[in-house]
Amino acid sequence: MNPEREAVIDLAAIRHNVRLLRQVAEPAKVMAVVKADGYGHGAVPVARAAVEAGATWLGVAHIDEGLELRAAGIEEPIVAWLHTPASNFEAAVDAGLDLGVSGWELDLIAEAARELARPARVHLKIDTGLGRNGCPPGLWESFIGQAVAYQEDGLLRVVGIFSHLAVADEVERPETDEQIKCFRDAVAVAEDAGIDVEVRHLANSPGILSRPDTHFDVVRAGVSLYGLSPFDDQTSDDLGLRPAMTLRTLIANCKEVPAAQGVSYGFKYRTTAATTLGLVPLGYGDGIPRIASSGPVTVDGRQYPVVGRIAMDQMVIDLGRSGIAGTDESLLGREAILFGPGDDGEASVDAWAAAAGTINYEIVTRISPRVPRRYVDTAADSGLGGGDATGSGLEGDAARADPSHGRSAGSSR
Repeated sequence: MNPEREAVIDLAAIRHNVRLLRQVAEPAKVMAVVKADGYGHGAVPVARAAVEAGATWLGVAHIDEGLELRAAGIEEPIVAWLHTPASNFEAAVDAGLDLGVSGWELDLIAEAARELARPARVHLKIDTGLGRNGCPPGLWESFIGQAVAYQEDGLLRVVGIFSHLAVADEVERPETDEQIKCFRDAVAVAEDAGIDVEVRHLANSPGILSRPDTHFDVVRAGVSLYGLSPFDDQTSDDLGLRPAMTLRTLIANCKEVPAAQGVSYGFKYRTTAATTLGLVPLGYGDGIPRIASSGPVTVDGRQYPVVGRIAMDQMVIDLGRSGIAGTDESLLGREAILFGPGDDGEASVDAWAAAAGTINYEIVTRISPRVPRRYVDTAADSGLGGGDATGSGLEGDAARADPSHGRSAGSSR
């Protein structure tokens, strides 16, 4: 019997996306960002699939996320970049994690390295304009000096310089040019101070796909790793990406109701005629945004909008015709797909993002642990994941992905 509800993760799609991104970014290497439990897809399985496809770095937000990967036996370089004074820097250094550093963390990391008699690996972050983490440009030179001193004491190795783009998904905005200049200036200061920078990384998913001059040595693939587009005006298919998650369940009830029947809390929806309602056993307790009424649910190849308020455990679809319940046409127990790659006519994650007034990143990341994950590999059937890029369909996909997004850009080297 099929599970009541599940998120099906296609690891062949992950590998496909990594290979495509490698082609777009080369000669830069690909860092697979698997923070937030792999954007809801499962950090460890996604990391393994990404590495199999040629990702040479892994990225996480928190040290605990990196330690989880190490505990699973993953040995590739892992960068963790978001810390608090309570972060376990000693465990991170002991596990060989690379640590992103914006300023205050440097002393604590050096102390952890001293206690372990093992140098820490750090990536120094410059705030090029996003205004979140990162060293302000006015303090960068003194920050570099502090890092050099610790490096000369044998307490750390400055492996990389990095920053993060703010508006690369809006490709015509000039701030990206300003951020690139600020980043190049920061790298020059570090090199002038004697730091032999191994890797420079700036590009996120929109930067990878629209601005080759942001690629430098490593690119950080976040949402694109999972097959989702970071742009409002291009779909996953436009970019040659393959969505990896399908969210499915089974219809829990199918019943006839009269005209003017109120549906769900607040009666924000009433039927306009006698009709059949289907009950979908997923709700905001499973991570579906409560605000996303009108989100599409596909049953037997037909899409139905959610009507009425989404509740904690369930939502309702109006089938638009009556006399179905209790007959062979009843949808009770039928598969209901909220989103997927579109192979069977189901809606995309983007449709649910639009219904919720948010972005596709949020929809997949918030699917809760109450929804079991099931991992599949469609490579044998689809040709998405087997072998190298040659002969796997990637050449065509890479050609469809427009690296310049309609904009010319100079070399990042």
